[in-house]
Amino acid sequence: MSLPSLPLFHRLAGLPVVVLGHGEAADAKRRLVVRAGGKVIEDLAEGIDIGARLAFIAHEDEAACQADAIRARGAGLLVNVVDKPALCDFTTPSIIDRAPVLIAVGTGGASAGLAKALRLRLERLLPQGLGALAEALYAARGAMRARWPTGSERRRALDAALEEGGSLDPLRDGADVGAWLAGGSDGAAGRFTIQLRSADPDDLTLREARLLGQADAVVAGPDVPAAVLARVRADAARIAPGDAELDSGIVVEIEGP
Repeated sequence: MSLPSLPLFHRLAGLPVVVLGHGEAADAKRRLVVRAGGKVIEDLAEGIDIGARLAFIAHEDEAACQADAIRARGAGLLVNVVDKPALCDFTTPSIIDRAPVLIAVGTGGASAGLAKALRLRLERLLPQGLGALAEALYAARGAMRARWPTGSERRRALDAALEEGGSLDPLRDGADVGAWLAGGSDGAAGRFTIQLRSADPDDLTLREARLLGQADAVVAGPDVPAAVLARVRADAARIAPGDAELDSGIVVEIEGP
């Protein structure tokens, strides 16, 4: 059974990464490391000596996999044993590359085939210009701070621009960040109420789901299901009914079903 995990992007440029084993699976991991700019090390002792932090193990013999996994983990490395989720400290997702935008689809080791199918479906939706949009937004950080001084103001403006049909809709090519800065909307603000129809977050309307993803704060009592609260931004303030509330930004009150 797969276990919950925290997705992270690990920078490997110029760093040693241990890859053990022979055959197609091991070769695939070597290509993965090289694509991320890492240096493949094929000897565990050498990798430990030079400070490697990750190890991919792809032996055909399970006993050899277990032995090297124990040794690597004991030396402080995080371990991935190919096709053996129970022996893994981390799993490798299926990756969509629109550098510098990376989208990772993982199943916690439950089904690499499902992750690949989802990646292929998403590949068809995402334009090649997505990376250029990310670079343009990075270059515009100073101008964005000048126009929208606070983090919440910048977030609301970006949310409005990047939503479906917005001036910087990421699923459309040709977004012009300069034009957006010159005349873009400041984004929504105010208090909104969501009356849940059920405990299933899939019953949220698109507008309701968007509000939860954009909220600066949510007001929710104990009757609001955890699955619905999971759709709220992780850094949004959680406020109990009757407590002091934010006086600016987007505040969403959720009423239980």
